[in-house]
Amino acid sequence: MFSVIFPGQGSQIVGMGKEIYDKFNIVKDLFKQADDTLNFSISKLILEGPKEELDLTANTQPAIYLISYSIFKLAKNEFNLDLNKAKYFAGHSLGEYSALSCAGYLDFSDTLKILRIRGGAMQNAVPKGQGGMVAALGSTVDVIEKILTENKENLKAQIANDNSDGQIVLSGKTEDLEKLIQILKDNSIKNIKLPVSAPFHCELMNNATKIMTEELNKLNFKNGQNKLISNVTANEIKDPDELKNLLIKQIENRVRWRESVINMIENDVDHFIEIGPGKVLSGLVKRINRNVKIDTLNSQSDIEGLKI
Repeated sequence: MFSVIFPGQGSQIVGMGKEIYDKFNIVKDLFKQADDTLNFSISKLILEGPKEELDLTANTQPAIYLISYSIFKLAKNEFNLDLNKAKYFAGHSLGEYSALSCAGYLDFSDTLKILRIRGGAMQNAVPKGQGGMVAALGSTVDVIEKILTENKENLKAQIANDNSDGQIVLSGKTEDLEKLIQILKDNSIKNIKLPVSAPFHCELMNNATKIMTEELNKLNFKNGQNKLISNVTANEIKDPDELKNLLIKQIENRVRWRESVINMIENDVDHFIEIGPGKVLSGLVKRINRNVKIDTLNSQSDIEGLKI
């Protein structure tokens, strides 16, 4: 059995999707529809840059979604690949929106608009420079949680992404992260400050939660074709109402990616297909379990070579 997975922020590059855009009218049509929906040329930004603008969260989120959705539709409509035969759909943070849209829970244009709002709300939740994210490498969730508990009196940080054993991302205020970096060094834990301008998936995103609660409640969620795995619970989502509540919670809660992948594998998934720019999730899945099959779909040749 296979699962289809969709990447989150950080996978974007200028020129992503250009090969399939140049070759296939279905992709050109989706790019044009996206421009019309968002009232600006996100297609030009994706294909030509500049990188600084593409990297703005309000642009990045709908851009990555557009590429993922385009590849998914291309595989289905031009190459007759029925990816909806997947046991599960899942995505990392914004990738969860790509998953629910491709599975039929949300319309294409609604997903573009909500991700544009989500990106802006998350970007603006904390003044620039006052928060950030740090990746702790070569450690485990238990070790990092113990460090946070032992130091809760003098710093406040949260686990934002439990990506895999050996890759845990933390969010917090800049001054707290500086203290945390020193503590990680003292514990011989390698760490990298991430090139993001806001502390995603933590309590500092509270203003974004308020905005997204209001916006998500306006949306009409449908009964989709596939079972989804939630970032918040790492478990199967049962119905559209539950989905909406979990998307709201997702803003301030950790992305339980490691647990999500383990759960899918324990439920007979032995093949993961990553749809979207880059290969970030494929790398994480490989770190979680080396025995599963992994494919990434970025190009026409990727789609042509896929066996499901």
